[in-house]
Amino acid sequence: MFDLTLIGIGTGNPDHLTLQAIKAINAADLILIPRKGEGKADLAELRLAICRDVLTNPATRIVEFDLPVRDETILDYKARVEDWHDRIAGVWKAAMGDAAQVALLVWGDPSLYDSTLRIAARLAPDRVQVVPGVTSIHALTAAHGIALNEIGAPFVVTTGRRLRDEGFPLGVDTAVVMLDGECSFQALDPAGLHIWWGGYVGMAEQVIVEGPLAEVGAQIVALRAAERARHGWIMDIYLLRRG
Repeated sequence: MFDLTLIGIGTGNPDHLTLQAIKAINAADLILIPRKGEGKADLAELRLAICRDVLTNPATRIVEFDLPVRDETILDYKARVEDWHDRIAGVWKAAMGDAAQVALLVWGDPSLYDSTLRIAARLAPDRVQVVPGVTSIHALTAAHGIALNEIGAPFVVTTGRRLRDEGFPLGVDTAVVMLDGECSFQALDPAGLHIWWGGYVGMAEQVIVEGPLAEVGAQIVALRAAERARHGWIMDIYLLRRG
């Protein structure tokens, strides 16, 4: 029997940690740190650095585990993700042992385009506590100094895959696009669209570009490729607005 705490840690800037997050880190018996391969070693190191900075409880243990990769032989997207989540849950269970208070440090916020809550449900913990974190959406709008929505207007948060498949979302003038490894804005007619793009938002490595999509789209594609080659990984996000 165990309790599981999912701690939002923001977008890679240790200053994003809330006091609630720091308290939760120190209340844990065990903190699980995922390793995503050599090319993304920075992501594990950042979580470890956060622990070095704020962990003062000598009884708290840190355990690293290798994150499984998706089985690309499973053609159906949802089935591929479900299989991946099942295997991640199994790795978590093996790494937890008999710890009673387990914590994971979750990039951004655990509730927004993150699978941690769904994976946690597979383990049936006695209690799941979520500590909210700064999202990449808010780090993006802060970096550009813009409002997320126009006055009284809705917006949509979507993925690169859906933007490619479905086009610009209907019924809104503002769309935030996440989980886009292919610069899917290239599939849109750029006329009348403005983009605010950011990579590593909130981090020291942050890079941002803003302008009419027709004018800066190619620049973003080239910059994203260069930054990914330089760091071995990239997390980026962008906001598109009509007019």
